[in-house]
Amino acid sequence: MRLLPTLLLLLMALGLRAQPKPAAVPHHFFTLPNFRTEGGVVLPQARVGYGTYGHLNAKRDNAVLLPSHYMAGHRGYEWLIGPGKCLDTTKLFLVTTELFGNGKSSSPSNTPEPFHGPRFPVMTIRDNVAAVHELLTKELKITHLRAIIGFSMGAQQAFQWAVSYPTFADRLVATSGTAKNYPHGVVRLEGQIAALTADEAFKNGDYTAPPTKGLEAFAVVWTGWLYSQEWWRRELWCTTAKPGTTFAQVLDNYRTHFIPGADANDLIAQMRTWEYHDVGSTPGFGGDVAKALGSIRVPLLYMPSETDMYFPVGDARYEAAFIPQVRLLPIPSLWGHTAGAASNPADAKFLNDNIGEFLAGK
Repeated sequence: MRLLPTLLLLLMALGLRAQPKPAAVPHHFFTLPNFRTEGGVVLPQARVGYGTYGHLNAKRDNAVLLPSHYMAGHRGYEWLIGPGKCLDTTKLFLVTTELFGNGKSSSPSNTPEPFHGPRFPVMTIRDNVAAVHELLTKELKITHLRAIIGFSMGAQQAFQWAVSYPTFADRLVATSGTAKNYPHGVVRLEGQIAALTADEAFKNGDYTAPPTKGLEAFAVVWTGWLYSQEWWRRELWCTTAKPGTTFAQVLDNYRTHFIPGADANDLIAQMRTWEYHDVGSTPGFGGDVAKALGSIRVPLLYMPSETDMYFPVGDARYEAAFIPQVRLLPIPSLWGHTAGAASNPADAKFLNDNIGEFLAGK
């Protein structure tokens, strides 16, 4: 039994296994020489992984950006892509980008010294957005987007795009993610980091073998926040497990197969990116989240999950009050954070129907 071969497959597989997958998507890389981070560190070469679906038209005006979520790869949005879904690759050119720290884009695990492992700099959401802006404008020659659609850390990026580049996209969609990571979110992430780093084998990030006990502790803590309490009470995990699977087996599977092969420093790097995000700290806004949100100039479909414990719906309601052209549409789901990535058929339909209508201007 492998309920969760990777975190990405969780979000693609739960309830969606019968859906046809798009054809193979090549994995590309864009390199930025002497990339200066917000913190002032200069990486001699910063690499951004990305994929593309469909074809860019002659006017170069049919592109949609899908920035990745936690530890996801370039195929992390296929719950929106393909026949019967809201993103039609016969009409649209889709660009899916990978966050720094995912193990393929520049990360602690693949960057040489002096920035290897725990010496890799903190990469902010703004660093990621700035790098992808370079990818789009210089590599792909795209100067305007039909839309930016983001789940979780992808939603964080969508909000940052709206503030940093207010006219670059016609429309924005944010699912299960907010424009700022509030203190409760910091506490959660610091708890997960503490669980991982408590393993003696972690050696302050200079481990010579994976800190397995720390990785398993991290996975269990993360899992406790992933779904709603009612999801667990109703044992909705049974809907995707083999008949006869016990709760003990489910928990052990999450403990040992949460994100197989992921590097511990990479996991921490992306958690730091997540926890430091705040559109209010964008230059020119003086730390004022409300002012930054008030600067958003295009329509935004804001879709929090009603039961998300990572990005609570109350935080979304608070932020939506400051956004001029927002439609706040909570996802009525018990699937917690994963609802924003179509982790079950009902949420998949809700997301595809409403995002499709929003992109069509309805």
